[in-house]
Amino acid sequence: MTELLDEPPGIPPEDLSTVAPRLRDLRRHSGLTLEAAARRVGLSPAHLSRLETNRRQPSLPMLLALARTYGTTVSDLLGETAPERDPILRANRTEPSGAGGWTYWTVGGAGRAMQALRLHVPQRAQGDLVRVHPGEEWLYVLNGQLRLTLGEAVHLLDPGDAAHFDSLTPHRIAAASPGGTDLLFVHTLMQSGTAELCLGDAAPRRGL
Repeated sequence: MTELLDEPPGIPPEDLSTVAPRLRDLRRHSGLTLEAAARRVGLSPAHLSRLETNRRQPSLPMLLALARTYGTTVSDLLGETAPERDPILRANRTEPSGAGGWTYWTVGGAGRAMQALRLHVPQRAQGDLVRVHPGEEWLYVLNGQLRLTLGEAVHLLDPGDAAHFDSLTPHRIAAASPGGTDLLFVHTLMQSGTAELCLGDAAPRRGL
């Protein structure tokens, strides 16, 4: 598998000491070899090994793919804690995080079958990244204009527009306005041997 080069910056380096061992522990707990886990998320084993040993920074879409594979959430991968099963998430307790040029806030509870995020996607950030994985995704545009590619169809979404789609459809999210796009984003957490993340030119673009 061709390894992705010039990957957008991921989470801050100071946070990698927590993320890297967590990735390794989750993979081992799932009973997956390095090769099997890498295949599920569309990475080379060498790339995943570097993520697990603090030598590579994961982007947000990569963290999403790993979270799906291990049946957990990005918040869990990052070591963020939240009251177990607390149905209320207060705005003043939600801190922004950054990965791959995106900024996101976790707005869903821990240990659930869905993960809910509030995202800010700058213009030109990861515009060539295509994702394919089992499950469903729902998004709602808060500000700016979003360019959503589903298969061969390209949709421009304005504030107030929403999309709900099967995430086995090759899909791409990009900001279409100079100031970027703010949106609410919900996806299901599913473990599957067919889960994969296509990153730029590093993996085949199924249908695109």
